[in-house]
Amino acid sequence: MTKKIGIILHGATGNICSGQHLANALGPIRAEGGLMIAGENLVPDPVLIGRNGEKLQKIARANKVENWTTDLETALSDPKYSIFFDGAATHSRIGLLRRAIEAGKHIYSEKPVAPSVADGLEILGAVGKKGLKHGAVQDKIHTPGFRKMAKLVRDGFFGRIVGFSLNFGWWVFDGIEASTNRPSWNYRKSDGGGIFFDMFPHWCYVVEGLMGPIRRIVASGWTAQRQRADENGAKFDVDVEDSGCVIVELESGAFGTIRSSWAQRVTDEDLVKFQIDGTRGSAQNGIRICRFQSADDTPTIRGFNLGASQDSINVRPDYTEGWTEVPEVGPYINPYRLGWERFLSHVVAGTPMISDYAAGIRDVQLAEACIKSVETGKWISMDPIL
Repeated sequence: MTKKIGIILHGATGNICSGQHLANALGPIRAEGGLMIAGENLVPDPVLIGRNGEKLQKIARANKVENWTTDLETALSDPKYSIFFDGAATHSRIGLLRRAIEAGKHIYSEKPVAPSVADGLEILGAVGKKGLKHGAVQDKIHTPGFRKMAKLVRDGFFGRIVGFSLNFGWWVFDGIEASTNRPSWNYRKSDGGGIFFDMFPHWCYVVEGLMGPIRRIVASGWTAQRQRADENGAKFDVDVEDSGCVIVELESGAFGTIRSSWAQRVTDEDLVKFQIDGTRGSAQNGIRICRFQSADDTPTIRGFNLGASQDSINVRPDYTEGWTEVPEVGPYINPYRLGWERFLSHVVAGTPMISDYAAGIRDVQLAEACIKSVETGKWISMDPIL
């Protein structure tokens, strides 16, 4: 038996919604004829919502979607759409989720799910009173590189984890000297910008999903690009941090660092570099690749070789030797598609949803703790909030 399930995709003209959630997730599910859930073939039936009708029509045509509208209220009042997804700018998210819950819709939200932990708890309470289902997008942990790293953790490869480091970012042009390559709202406080709320919710579920709960953090954040221009060329002063560095203490006692910046140039093979070090070995991954080095393969390094000629290639140590690439971990599923498959199963069949809205609030807690640490110059506890 085939059954359609109506989904409101709000923010459909943005790249995250159109390029990831639609083109790479819901679109392929629809093209394959749906998902078999609880004995029914479930086919997503989306309606695209945005402010620009011309763009909506173009995206709908490219993705073979029949329905689109700039009228959110009409979509919210239509009972055939039981799910509301928000992938638009974060500053309006909390109000949109309130409206969707009031309309009786299950909610699935991009990160950050709320502008504060308090707002998130309010939404969680409201959705609970209505008996609705809820979910949060947590995609990065399901990319090939992080999946391989997770397998090493599950297999006990590291022994006792003693430390970790995560470095992520790229150069975002200011829109003045060169065209910007990210939306300008990311650099305005009034629009929910700032790298702590932009990226650190991701790093929360990555770190805790791989190594366990965070106990406390201390952070520093700064603005590297102090002036930018918006999409219309109007200059504005950046009033949020575009770079941040955080020291993290885990409940296990291990420490690590997380650094993210929109003002650093890429020198490695990937935009993200994540490393875990343990007593029995270390591993490093990007989005796709993961390599490990066991204790037996770890070279003895006695210090810097400062006496060798700069041009003497033969005496330069090659620290990339002794690292082995981790093979693929099962068939690849697009991380956004995996999230939708799990959420649809949760809505229809009541299967457990690990990345629910409460998990999204925990991710917001890290971003909020980073900002509080910058303001106070102190370590901030990450005690459980639920």
